[in-house]
Formats: sequence, structure tokens, C-alpha cells
Amino acid sequence: MVKFTAMKTIYIILMFIAAFVALYEQSKAESNVIVMIIAMVIFVIGLMRLMNKVPSKSERKNEDDEI
Repeated sequence: MVKFTAMKTIYIILMFIAAFVALYEQSKAESNVIVMIIAMVIFVIGLMRLMNKVPSKSERKNEDDEI
């Protein structure tokens, strides 16, 4: 359980950094599109990894039925 919490914390921190970089880059007069794309890709991958750890409602219901 500790490993899951540590990985979750790392993903959340990386997602906030990526979002901040993308927003900061967008606020510049001449923003670098490649930096914004990389930041958004990191954000989406982090979000996918976090959502992968959350069980769906049907999985929870099946576990409850088995008990």
C-alpha cells in the first residue's frame, strides 16, 4: 500500500508540474508549441496511470458479490 501511495504522489506532482509548464509556456509572447505538447502528453499519461489504479464500479460490485 505504501508503494501505491508513493507512486500516486509522484504522478500527481508530475501532473501539476506539467500543467504549470504548459500554462506558463502559453502565457509567453512567443510560446514554444513543442514544450506545450510534451507537457500535455505528460499530463495525460499521468492521468491515465492514476485512473488505471482506480477500480471500476462493476469490479467493486463483483468483489462484493463474491464475499
